Amino acid sequence: MAVREKKSDNVTKAELVDIVADQTGLTKLEVKAVVEGFLNGIKDAMSDKRRIEIRGFGVFNIKSRKARIARNPRTGDTVELEGRYAPVFKASNDFIVEVDGNIKTRSVKAE
Repeated sequence: MAVREKKSDNVTKAELVDIVADQTGLTKLEVKAVVEGFLNGIKDAMSDKRRIEIRGFGVFNIKSRKARIARNPRTGDTVELEGRYAPVFKASNDFIVEVDGNIKTRSVKAE
């Protein structure tokens, strides 16, 4: 895998496409179609209130948020917020351990 110069702290969809294209040998156009299809599949499933479990990665789920009274911090006025559904992601333990280990390893190498 080629080492990339860090552009910013955020990784964009375009950068993900570049990474996958480099690793697979597929064209960027093919990878972009797969990435778009994958993300749209997650959105569609979650819109149907379906849980998505990717073993070794994590779980995408929908959480119901109750209606509540909030306060505008700038004016102090109260605001009624409707109930809503919010997408949530919980990383798997394997994923958490891998990310933690990789970050710690890179921190030690940088010192």
